[in-house]
Amino acid sequence: METLLALVTGAMVAISVYLLLQRDLVRKIIGVVVLSNGIHLLIFAMGRVTRAASPLIPAGDKYPPEVIANPLSQALILTAIVIGFGLLAFSLVLIYRLHESNGSADADSIIEVTLGDQ
Repeated sequence: METLLALVTGAMVAISVYLLLQRDLVRKIIGVVVLSNGIHLLIFAMGRVTRAASPLIPAGDKYPPEVIANPLSQALILTAIVIGFGLLAFSLVLIYRLHESNGSADADSIIEVTLGDQ
């Protein structure tokens, strides 16, 4: 299972790098979202993916009796998903306003308009 998660994570990072190298800002935002989801999957895989035992320690024991899943990584991923959604919403509104004011969402045309004002 961990091998499959590693391959999917690698594919997501490769796709996100390709999208981040594009000139269109919407594709760049999609690349950031795919990259963050790939990193979430990586953190989830590092916290051990097991269905054999729940992450609970029996009463009176100091340590878990066997290998368990780490609940901390799952909690961190949930928090990161919420923050990532807020970033996505803000970025899309920002790009929409930029497209309305400049008429394009291309990174090079935005630089030309900004440098042309000086």
